[in-house]
Amino acid sequence: MDIDYGKCWDTSKKSWKSTLILAYQSLGVVYGDLSISPLYVYKSTFAEDIHHSETNEEIFGVLSFVFWTLTLVPLFKYVFIVLRADDNGEGGTFALYSLICRHAKVSLLPNRQVADEALSTYKLEHPPEMKNSSKLKLLLEKHKSLHTALLILVLLGTCMVIGDGLLTPAISVFSAVSGLELSMSREHHQYAVIPITCFILICLFALQHYGTHRVGFCFAPIVMTWLLCISALGLYNIIHWNPQVYKALSPYYMVKFLKKTRKGGWMSLGGILLCITGSEAMFADLGHFSYTAIQIAFTFLVYPALILAYMGQAAFLSKHHHTIHKIGFYVSVPDVVRWPVLVIAILASVVGSQAIISGTFSIINQSQSLGCFPRVKVVHTNAKIHGQIYIPEINWILMILCVAVTIGFRDTKHMGNASGLAVMAVMLVTTCLTSLVIILCWNKPPILALGFLLVFGSIELLYFSASVIKFLEGAWLPILLALFLVTVMFVWHYATVKKYEYDLHNKVSLEWLLALGPSLGITRVPGIGLVFTDLTSGIPANFSRFVTNLPAYHRILVFVCVKSVPVPFVPPAERYLVGRVGPAAHRSYRCIVRYGYRDVHQDVDSFESELVSRLADFIRYDWYKAHGMMETCNEDDCSRSGASSGECRLTVIGTLDLSGAPAFEVEETMQPASVSVGFPTVESVADVIEMQAVERRVRFAIDDESEVDSGDVMDCQLQEELEDLYTAQQAGTAFVLGHSHVKAKQGSSVLKRLAINYGYNFLRRNCRGADVSLKVPPASLLEVGMVYIV
Repeated sequence: MDIDYGKCWDTSKKSWKSTLILAYQSLGVVYGDLSISPLYVYKSTFAEDIHHSETNEEIFGVLSFVFWTLTLVPLFKYVFIVLRADDNGEGGTFALYSLICRHAKVSLLPNRQVADEALSTYKLEHPPEMKNSSKLKLLLEKHKSLHTALLILVLLGTCMVIGDGLLTPAISVFSAVSGLELSMSREHHQYAVIPITCFILICLFALQHYGTHRVGFCFAPIVMTWLLCISALGLYNIIHWNPQVYKALSPYYMVKFLKKTRKGGWMSLGGILLCITGSEAMFADLGHFSYTAIQIAFTFLVYPALILAYMGQAAFLSKHHHTIHKIGFYVSVPDVVRWPVLVIAILASVVGSQAIISGTFSIINQSQSLGCFPRVKVVHTNAKIHGQIYIPEINWILMILCVAVTIGFRDTKHMGNASGLAVMAVMLVTTCLTSLVIILCWNKPPILALGFLLVFGSIELLYFSASVIKFLEGAWLPILLALFLVTVMFVWHYATVKKYEYDLHNKVSLEWLLALGPSLGITRVPGIGLVFTDLTSGIPANFSRFVTNLPAYHRILVFVCVKSVPVPFVPPAERYLVGRVGPAAHRSYRCIVRYGYRDVHQDVDSFESELVSRLADFIRYDWYKAHGMMETCNEDDCSRSGASSGECRLTVIGTLDLSGAPAFEVEETMQPASVSVGFPTVESVADVIEMQAVERRVRFAIDDESEVDSGDVMDCQLQEELEDLYTAQQAGTAFVLGHSHVKAKQGSSVLKRLAINYGYNFLRRNCRGADVSLKVPPASLLEVGMVYIV
């Protein structure tokens, strides 16, 4: 992600005009799903559990529940509290998790470094810590089981979002197309709605690879037209049928409703909760807009429009006591405008479905970045607009399952039960994580977090219980899907961590690498060899195996570690950490490339050229520093971090410079030298030189004059090293990747053997390889077979 992208929203917030434009644009992305809920809420609520009687107690009670649910959850919880728990302007489940991981050492991500904490986006707020906050922090950090439990909770929320991406398109489009039942006979209606719904869904998924930028400009007008439409219909029905319907907003009608309907009323809450589907999108899509824009759009347009729509339907139904199957949105639409409303409803349902499908792609990409999902192909449909991605495998799987749900359930009742459970599960996860953020990140008294958890958690648990009780009537689908996906994601993450631990304990020493030479029959061939590894220090075992089988390696050797850090994005100026491996004459380097969970990974061509550019900048910087031409660097850069590592400290090589000349930003870090709770940590940092002027990060630029008069400044050794680098680039680049097979070691439990030997290896064989994810040309690929015994 371009750093300018993150800054553009800061400037736009200063202008009310820009904020209002963002609020308008957010309608098509954020509120598509939430705005179409009036299509199916009343129909799902009165499907079976309760009946609409002459006393109107049921319809008024349902209206009261809808009003207070919309007020308490989307308005109070999300707009006023949860949206403030952003991670550098980003929202969603992983944003909350990364915030918690940065304030407490609970992350299960491998290859963590203290150097990551120097990132400008790795900001921590440090007000005086509360005593109870420190106790909770120590408790979480002490028990590894709590780390695992927290990760499983996050994965569960992620899986429910994926489940919502499967169910929302089905119920939205089906409910919109169901308006045909009032214009067709029952016999024809049964054979028309399902095929039309499936056709629209297939077209929707088939067009995903084109991206939304071609038609995205019309999303906001469609949703705004829909909101104005349901608002007008609501006002018409209120004035024409029952102007006194506003009295039903009183909580008294909720109590009266439950007293009369008892168990049936409680079970009907599974339909009422559908009025808040899509609320999570306000938080998940925060990074695309701004807090103020989303707040304005919901408070002043979406919320009033939805309340008017539900009041209008209730006013109409209070004077029309139809049979159960006729209760729905379209019965309250006057015949004169029914067809235009039907068309707008179908378009709005497609927009709402598109938003949740795009959200599903985004959260799977984030999961993959954090090592919690098998590798899949991610296609960026628009290079200019951040976040527009397409994942072919997921797209077609979602399409098949979505069509199967439509054909299998065939009614709003079962789809609503399934969708409602997925929605409430995601909200419960968000409530739990936000409670931790309130204590750990905001350093508020635990009583506030407990109050937040009890108030909103009890509301969501009430609705969740009403959904779970309908397990056999559709709610089984998201539960089954979540169990399957959580198992897949956890097995993949567990095996990934075990592979890293194996690499960490089986790496070879620098002395072994330096000893390789002609005396051992080892030759250096022209070109650049990029050896990919998860290690941030040491020589990976796959390279030693490579040299053992093929006694030669490239003239320029670079050990590359592409890693994810728990921040949404890493500024390009801070992405590359570069250092030497051994003396300068050996021409071996280490490069750590850091990405955030929302960053766009570079394609191989731009990555290769940029890596060479960073290496050249590092070589120049290292030469200037070695010759005492940088005032702040008075230590030997090649000081050893330990006898076993023998590597130079790493340097942040940046791209931002006011003069336009190459810039060198220095950050001295120690390499991982110990394992704590099974994961690498960094013992200490000698000196972290920060990026900002008020801090201590060095920026060094070479003047144009010094480049022109290179004979006065650069000695032959520097010119020779740069010439070797550029000559090797012309000779070609080879990518050395490990091709791994993982086996559980003898004596492992049956569960571990099943997970590793069968589960992980099946996923590895049937997902994208590392070479495909990195887009490595087959002609430049060298794979090294490795067997991991974990």
